[in-house]
Amino acid sequence: MAGAAPTALLSVGQLADRIEQLTDGKLVARIDGDRSAEIGAVAPLDQADDGDLSFLANVRYRGQALATRATALVVGDKDAAALFPAGRGVGVLINCANPYAWFTLAAQELNPLLPHAPGTDPTARIARDSQVDAGARVDAYAVIDARARIDAGSWIGAGCYLGPDVTIGAGTRLYPGVRVLAGCSIGARGIVHSGAVIGADGFGFAPFPGRYIKIPQTGRVVIGDDVEIGANTTIDRGTMGDTVIGDGVKLDNQVQVAHNVRIGDHTVIAGCVGIAGSAVIGSHCQLGGAALIHGHIDICDGVIVSGGTLISRSISE
Repeated sequence: MAGAAPTALLSVGQLADRIEQLTDGKLVARIDGDRSAEIGAVAPLDQADDGDLSFLANVRYRGQALATRATALVVGDKDAAALFPAGRGVGVLINCANPYAWFTLAAQELNPLLPHAPGTDPTARIARDSQVDAGARVDAYAVIDARARIDAGSWIGAGCYLGPDVTIGAGTRLYPGVRVLAGCSIGARGIVHSGAVIGADGFGFAPFPGRYIKIPQTGRVVIGDDVEIGANTTIDRGTMGDTVIGDGVKLDNQVQVAHNVRIGDHTVIAGCVGIAGSAVIGSHCQLGGAALIHGHIDICDGVIVSGGTLISRSISE
């Protein structure tokens, strides 16, 4: 994981307790085996070895689960009953309702993000009327333009550009080479990977005999909290009004979000998806890789779009 600290060493019991606390008791695991067994890394079923944690969440990998050498294995209720009666066949069996989520949280605990020391590299260029919190970090050759605001705990990577009036929320991380253009804002605890461009002009042109006339793009991009944006993804500013990305949205690499699109909270969008102008996508949707969404249509909450699918009309249920 980019920016991760060296792997921690935790016991199965420590991981279980932490995950139960992190989820306010909503993800509780039953441990069959030695709770004191130490875990130092996560690994795939077929590559795991002593000291590793692995998981089973897909029936097609049951054979690998039976043969894994992992110290501990996270499984769901059905797989636990079918494959490991009374916990036999694996060192420590971690049985929970959502093994993928449990494994993911365990991986975060074992691979914490690198802490960063506040400060500004002497090669960075920061406008005098910008506001950079004393608890933020600005790396080499970053440029922060007039009236921008960087909140506490944010990390602005090398070579980033933040335009006039940009706002970056507390604890947000911009990897090297991110561009956030004039007036755009990103909420707290966001992650933006290298090469992403937020706030480029939307593709707006009025036809006129023999040529096209550029329509001024006067809106912004407004991004909520806990959003992750993949490498080389582009989010265009609104023509009039804003392009809006809700809280908890996850965008993969090379996604194109056009002007005045609105994406609801906790929607996930896989790589190479293209969303045309003024489309509205609801909350908790899932868009598979290379899906294409026509402009000026609405997709309601909870819709799942398979990879490579073209959506040309609104979906209302």
